Amino acid sequence: MGARTKARKRAIDLLYGADLREISLNAAIEMEAKRAQDEPDRANSWAYARQIVEGIGEHGDEIDELIETYAQGWTINRMPVTDRAIVRIGIWEILFNDEIPDGVAISEAVEAAKSLSTEDSAGFVNGLLGRIAQTRA
Repeated sequence: MGARTKARKRAIDLLYGADLREISLNAAIEMEAKRAQDEPDRANSWAYARQIVEGIGEHGDEIDELIETYAQGWTINRMPVTDRAIVRIGIWEILFNDEIPDGVAISEAVEAAKSLSTEDSAGFVNGLLGRIAQTRA
């Protein structure tokens, strides 16, 4: 597994945990930063994971508005927590990280959905992110 893939997984874990515990992203980042400091072998994936989560924190309202707009038949609160985290990361990479091609962001999100979420999640994530990527073309 590549460093960015590990970082995305770590960001999913962080977003998922913050969502379930109903804590702010800043509090989750602070706790994870401490953990990264105490576990140097995790440092490689932490920098990009932190960049993702901070970016989602910075652009969260816009990202969530896009989810509500393009998730046909789904409200953001109705989505599984894991899917919400995966889609938020995908949207952030598509719209706010020029280093990641849209196709890579979508593919990584679909793979995460296949391994971490429900049977139908990969198709949902692919369709949603694909529609959002098309809007910026």
